[in-house]
Amino acid sequence: MTSAVWHDRRLGEHKQRRNDHRSPYQRDRARILHSAAFRRLQAKTQVLGVGMNDFYRTRLTHSLEVSQIGTGICAQLKQKYPALNYLLDSMSLIESLCLAHDIGHPPFGHGGEVALNYIMRNDGGFEGNGQTFRILTALEPYTEHFGMNLCRRTLLGILKYPACHAQLYQSHPKPEVVSYRQLKPSQWRPVKGIFDEDKAILEWVLNPLCPEDKALFLATKTLGDNEHKRTLYKSFDCSIMELADDTAYAIHDLEDAIVMGIVTQAMWKKDVEQALINSEDAWIRQEFSTIGDKLFALEHHQRKDAIGTLVNGFVTAIMIDENSHFTEPLLRFNAVLEPPFHKALDILKQFVYTHVIRKPEIQMLEYKGQQIVMELFEAFASDPQRLLPLNTQERWQIAVNEGQNSHRVIADYISGMTDEFAARLHQHLFSAKAGSLIDLQ
Repeated sequence: MTSAVWHDRRLGEHKQRRNDHRSPYQRDRARILHSAAFRRLQAKTQVLGVGMNDFYRTRLTHSLEVSQIGTGICAQLKQKYPALNYLLDSMSLIESLCLAHDIGHPPFGHGGEVALNYIMRNDGGFEGNGQTFRILTALEPYTEHFGMNLCRRTLLGILKYPACHAQLYQSHPKPEVVSYRQLKPSQWRPVKGIFDEDKAILEWVLNPLCPEDKALFLATKTLGDNEHKRTLYKSFDCSIMELADDTAYAIHDLEDAIVMGIVTQAMWKKDVEQALINSEDAWIRQEFSTIGDKLFALEHHQRKDAIGTLVNGFVTAIMIDENSHFTEPLLRFNAVLEPPFHKALDILKQFVYTHVIRKPEIQMLEYKGQQIVMELFEAFASDPQRLLPLNTQERWQIAVNEGQNSHRVIADYISGMTDEFAARLHQHLFSAKAGSLIDLQ
């Protein structure tokens, strides 16, 4: 069994609710499902913009699909590795991670993230995964000061990049940005990690680790010139969640693009089929050489069958890797894809990125969202006690009085907005024809 210390919560709980026999992780899952931050995912962009089509996936439906895939991975691993079933004792834990993994992402997807990271460049930056950790541990008002007050193991599992901004940030010369309109995302990549303001709760999460495990877990590397440092390791639970996320991104977002006519079978044959026709895995060679006919068939049931086949192929190709340098089982073991399937998933992800994410029409939506977020931040920062909502004003004033980063409070507020709310609020502030703010409530 894993140590009971991983069940601990930052704020001790002694609730005696009537006939409540749920496990700690079932309670975590319920807190995430019932949170305002989770509900807002229904109106946040996944890849294709809200309103483009009634079929598109939102961050909410994506998270539900990630959860379903994550539990499928666990079921497979329990069959393959019975000796490690003690690490897979709670489906609710994996569901919690998968449902929560995107709740920190701001409106307008990557465009909103770039905007907040740029405007917070002198105040600790902004990054979606860091904001997810912050919502779970500090912002969501389930408790007064500790967010949802989730179990330590749940928080460990959500840490895709378990180090603070100050440890990872690398200062590189950047072109001067004369106007927001000129901001290029490639020049303002965020630090992938935890905000410095949340260092204390990160240290609490990692406290059970022995010094050697902790030092190795926090190890970093620099990926290349003009890049920030990146952590090297993730927990066992996090590795499952990430594989589920990557699978959903590559396959389900591909489905959206097919249905909406963004990608064609000719593109598929050229970029995917040809790339995998000589795979060392027989299943990949056989399926990827013919599955395009079903994916792009006019009959919907053919496409759904093909999508299910692809998901099943990746889920059943996951194995457990062991790193003997760690002593803590939650760090010693990681879920990984068999090498041929890892390559295949990367090819699918690149296909979606090239033909969907980088499509000019999609980039225009991101660019528009980028401008909206920066202009909202500039407005609120110009006079917070005049323009921020009353409860956010109160948080801002506390931060000022205690010498804390008051800009982080504004970033918290804007990042929690849905795409539509941010767009309407921007229109209210900057359009002469906008209606009453009461309409936004």
